[in-house]
Amino acid sequence: MSAARVDPSVQIPHPRETMSLFGHRDAEHALLHAYQGGRIPHAWLIGGAQGIGKATLAYRMARFVLAHCDSRAGQVQTAETLEIDPSHPVARHVAAGSHGGLLTLERTLNDRGVMRTVITVDETRETISFFGSTAAVEGWRVCIVDTVDELNANAANALLKVLEEPPRQSLFLLVSHAPARVLPTIQSRCRKLPLRTLAADDVIRAAAAAAQIAVDDPALAEAAAAAEGSVARALTLLGGDALKLHQRTAALLKSLPRVDPRELHALGDSLGGSDRVLLAAFIDGVDRWMAERLRADDANANLPRLARLAEVWEKINRAARDTAEYNLERKPLVFSVFGLLAEAIN
Repeated sequence: MSAARVDPSVQIPHPRETMSLFGHRDAEHALLHAYQGGRIPHAWLIGGAQGIGKATLAYRMARFVLAHCDSRAGQVQTAETLEIDPSHPVARHVAAGSHGGLLTLERTLNDRGVMRTVITVDETRETISFFGSTAAVEGWRVCIVDTVDELNANAANALLKVLEEPPRQSLFLLVSHAPARVLPTIQSRCRKLPLRTLAADDVIRAAAAAAQIAVDDPALAEAAAAAEGSVARALTLLGGDALKLHQRTAALLKSLPRVDPRELHALGDSLGGSDRVLLAAFIDGVDRWMAERLRADDANANLPRLARLAEVWEKINRAARDTAEYNLERKPLVFSVFGLLAEAIN
């Protein structure tokens, strides 16, 4: 079987450029019906697993509201989805990141050209001037936070102040991979919109569209089967090396707390020197294992171990970001990850 691989010259579209939504029909209808009703909540917390289309849905809602400022208009009242024509000026401006009625808060590059690990308070304070100044365009103003999980403490408090006194015709769409861990004060000011993981067919169609490969490629079906409803995970796993490494990581995680050091050396060697796809496959496997353990401990009310695992998860993701951003050796990360996990579950 030939393995499909994402052509490195093909740029996976940003959610602001993605016009199609796969799955999530109920969530889309919840947003649409709230807007059609004329009393839409000013803030929504869109939660769910990473890579399932949360940001894509947020941008889809933003485009619809910015294109149809009057919720009572016949075109809005008869709409069955949030889709707008890709040639619409709003769609083109949003895709270009140049719409005056839309502010996006997301991680940015620092002065050294390295991606920050958090959304800073200075960036978050832009919401104050954005909502407080004279509108560059008439109608609604929309703020998308992608993701609220990446706000540092000061940034989260700055956002909270704006949420507490929302301006008229303002809409906040907060994306979160772990909505239960968002500040309770922020949660309480949002309507929660949980998204389910996607069906395998939806993952295949979405990943094929993003990577520009055939939907019937057998390697895509194999990646989608291992992706557990996440398009981002399926794209990471496309290609035999990433999928094999993902499976190898899962097998070693099952053997915890005892792991053969020789296997860890081999796993570290297989991550390569600078291959970000393989590193992402390794970290994704760890994240999935951690999420399963956290759910199990939560269900069993094992609060002490739940707290230990949550703390370890933070350390692992911080170390993984540093490894990727500064192109550090991967083998020390592998040993550190398995050491932390073995200690946490003992």
